[in-house]
Amino acid sequence: MTAVSDDGKRFKRSGRDRHATGNVPLRMRFGVIMRSMWQQSGGRFALIVMACWIAVSLLSLFWTPYPLLQTDGGHAWASPSAAHPLGTDGVGADVLSWLMAGSRTNLVIALLTMLLSAMIGLACTAVMVSGRRTLASAGVVVVDALIAIPTVLLALLFAVPFGASIAVIVAACGMTYGLNMARIVKPSASLAARSAYVQAARAMGVSAWRVFFTHIVPSTFPVLAVQLSMSAGTSILAEAGLTYLGVGVPSGVPSWGHTLTTSVRLISVYPLTVLWPGLTVTLVVTALYLLGDAIRDCADPLTNVELRKLAATVSRQTHNTGVDA
Repeated sequence: MTAVSDDGKRFKRSGRDRHATGNVPLRMRFGVIMRSMWQQSGGRFALIVMACWIAVSLLSLFWTPYPLLQTDGGHAWASPSAAHPLGTDGVGADVLSWLMAGSRTNLVIALLTMLLSAMIGLACTAVMVSGRRTLASAGVVVVDALIAIPTVLLALLFAVPFGASIAVIVAACGMTYGLNMARIVKPSASLAARSAYVQAARAMGVSAWRVFFTHIVPSTFPVLAVQLSMSAGTSILAEAGLTYLGVGVPSGVPSWGHTLTTSVRLISVYPLTVLWPGLTVTLVVTALYLLGDAIRDCADPLTNVELRKLAATVSRQTHNTGVDA
């Protein structure tokens, strides 16, 4: 009984803290969160890697060391040198140029996967915590049934009518990760749906969707941030695997998975050509996972003292202004 009481008190306190923080201007909250993330070693690493990823993606739109279609069969599988810092692949193409151009493809895949998984995950969560018990129970059963379908199988099914494309990767990953997200977010969303302020909002006639996005989603944000970052990181791994199977990024489109696929056949002879894209994928995926953890810790007023202090300061200023008026 004591544990249940403590959990209830902790959730009530978290609800009050998050609503108080909601009164703080977004610009001020963002500044505090970013400073807090930078003070953490994991958060600092994630921010640096994300900044480099975005910068290289933008730079590759205008410049790469060599044109992607430029090949030199006489210098195939060349070792790193001043002319080719990361060497060349089997057709003599510059590995660094393909990695730079592939960064923007993987960035698009990660962003679109996050967007689709968030849409599917939040929609399923809204159904599962609905005030209508029949609809909520049916939503849980449907999610539990669909969650068992693997990403590879979905990608193969989508590839039959549409062929290998980025859309196949995004659709397969977005659906799979969205269902997983809904199942993981559901407990905290259900706890928020049973809270007093949500029940009061429903009693006042507030629409179900407004209650969900105004009161329930903010309460699940720490868990949601981790799941979104994991979906982005896993989509990069899935892109490499699906491209290797022939249902991912089509040939001729630069991506990290494409570079791995073209080099892995001769990994025992020319290991460096596999090392560079593998190392890039590892760094970015690790950074994405750490980014989610950092956002969870720094954006939650329960774990970030600076956010609570900022909310208290804004509340006092607002109260004093009201008293003076």
